[in-house]
Amino acid sequence: MSISSRFSVGIHILSLLEINKGGVSSSEYIAKSVNTNPVVIRKIMGMLKSAGLVNVRPGIAGAELARDLSEITLLDVYKAVNVVPEKELFGVHDSPNPACLVGRNIQDTISPLFSEAQLAMEKSLGNVTIEDVVKDILKKENQIK
Repeated sequence: MSISSRFSVGIHILSLLEINKGGVSSSEYIAKSVNTNPVVIRKIMGMLKSAGLVNVRPGIAGAELARDLSEITLLDVYKAVNVVPEKELFGVHDSPNPACLVGRNIQDTISPLFSEAQLAMEKSLGNVTIEDVVKDILKKENQIK
C-alpha cells in the first residue's frame, strides 16, 4: 500500500503550471504530461482549486497558480488532494485479541509512534515548496542538455 498517487500528480500539475505559465495549460495538455486521462486531471485540479492553490478560468482552457510557488508547500498539496484522513497515515488493525498480552497492548503502544512518524513526515513536506521542485526539475533538464 502506498500514499495515493494524487499527491505526486498534484505536485506534477503545479510544477507544470509554473513551467508553462506563458502557455495554455488545459486538462488535456496536463494529462499528456502526466500520461493519464484528462478526467483525472480535472478531478485533482478541482481539489487544488478548493484548497486555494490554483485558479481555473471558466470557459478558457487553462489554469494558473493562485499563490506564488514559493508559498505552496508539499504539505499544502498533500492536504489538498486528501491523501489520507487526518492522523490516519498509518492504520492500526482493529480488534486484536484482548486475551493475548500483545493483542491487549499493541494499539496503545504503536499508535503514538505512528502519530509521531506522521507529524515528522508532514513537517518535512512543509519545508519543501513547489518552487524547490521546479528549480530541481529545471536544473536536471539543464544538466541533460
